[in-house]
Amino acid sequence: MTITAPIDEPEYETLAQDTHGKVLRPGDDDYDEARSIWNAMINKEPAVIVRPAGAADVMTAVAFARDRDLLLSVKGGGHNVAGNAICDDGITIDLSSMSSVRVDPTSQTARVGPGATMADLDHETQAFGLATPGGVISTTGVAGVTLGGGIGWLSRKYGLSIDNLRSVDVVTADGELVTATEDENQDLFWAIRGGSGNFGIITSFEFDLHEVGPEVLFGPIVYPYEDAADVLTRYEEFTRGAPRECTVWANSVAAPPLPFLPEAIHGTTVLILMGFYAGDLEEGEAVLEPLREYGDPIADAVEPMRYTEVQSLLDELYAEGARNYWKAPNFTALSEETIDSIIEYANQSPTPQSEVLIHQVGGAVNDVASDATAYPHRDTEYIVTVGARWEDPAKDDECIAWVRKCHDALAEVATGGTYVNFEGDREGREQNAYSGNYDRLVELKNEYDPENIFRQNQNVKPTDWGQYQ
Repeated sequence: MTITAPIDEPEYETLAQDTHGKVLRPGDDDYDEARSIWNAMINKEPAVIVRPAGAADVMTAVAFARDRDLLLSVKGGGHNVAGNAICDDGITIDLSSMSSVRVDPTSQTARVGPGATMADLDHETQAFGLATPGGVISTTGVAGVTLGGGIGWLSRKYGLSIDNLRSVDVVTADGELVTATEDENQDLFWAIRGGSGNFGIITSFEFDLHEVGPEVLFGPIVYPYEDAADVLTRYEEFTRGAPRECTVWANSVAAPPLPFLPEAIHGTTVLILMGFYAGDLEEGEAVLEPLREYGDPIADAVEPMRYTEVQSLLDELYAEGARNYWKAPNFTALSEETIDSIIEYANQSPTPQSEVLIHQVGGAVNDVASDATAYPHRDTEYIVTVGARWEDPAKDDECIAWVRKCHDALAEVATGGTYVNFEGDREGREQNAYSGNYDRLVELKNEYDPENIFRQNQNVKPTDWGQYQ
């Protein structure tokens, strides 16, 4: 498939007339805002950006791109670290206008538009004391986090986002709108649950909801980094026996200037255990007590707080506008070698905002068979994200090199898998992301998108993709 030059005036006018939402070109008032995304490393200029008002506009835009051999990208929340949402010279479908959330408290389900963020979803569901697993930053798009799997504070208790997905409406590569569920278009539904946008554009998600909050137990326990080896060993032991209501993540990072931390440690490397408990608060206090009493922590700010507050508490630390690069190997255990590598590279961090973050998984996530959904990593107990974050473009090479060196050291004892939503490279890691399900994904790509129209992602290439290039 040949990527053509920018769209000429008659074609643009046709697209604008056929679209109920906005159609933007370079120079239009909202164009630069529409092409901006969370990761400031990504600076691309689509020939045209379509902001659909509904599914009909998405169908129109897909057909327009397909008929003109235009590169196509899809922007939900724009939070993907690899920058898949935006393309150069092609067409970007910006779904931000389709952000509605409709909750049915009787059936405990929610209908969610593809432009909704976690803040939109949590605001509506928590009005009824309900929630579904998703991202832990409120500006994260529901669509992107779901299509890659969907890991959050509730996942150990209720599974991944995809494990709570009842149905989707999806615009396929031929521009048709179909519904996929466990009973209808089952293969497509299987592929969408972890296939990372390779099979179409979702125009509506239907999720199961669960009773959560409104208050949960949450907060950081901060340790001096000279104690990191002992604390991480203790952390591994603790998390192995923790109930599913409990999730604890461990972050090696420079201490931020938070009011409960002594000024003397601001900017120095510390180990932060982020404890979460979704259940009876007194029970949660008892569950987390062994972590809070271990060693000599600098600070302990675990306390009851509203679930919506938990979901937005980290927003400022991960705000839009910085440059970011991540890699994230999976682990079934945290060995002494893994802990040593984390400590070694955290002490070499290139910027204060960079981190090595351990996400505890397991629990309900691992109740599902590895081939039940496209997301295959059902043996993963921990994901270790090596994340560089910086502002100065002159530091690009240094920060990227640090992430890759740390990743390579960790990968020696990792499972070989990676969580697709945490992967900073857009190409070259597909086999690691999709693992044993990759071949089936290729077969379904051949069926649903043989010309690889949906390729701005961690791409599953169709078998005959070469003939279209």
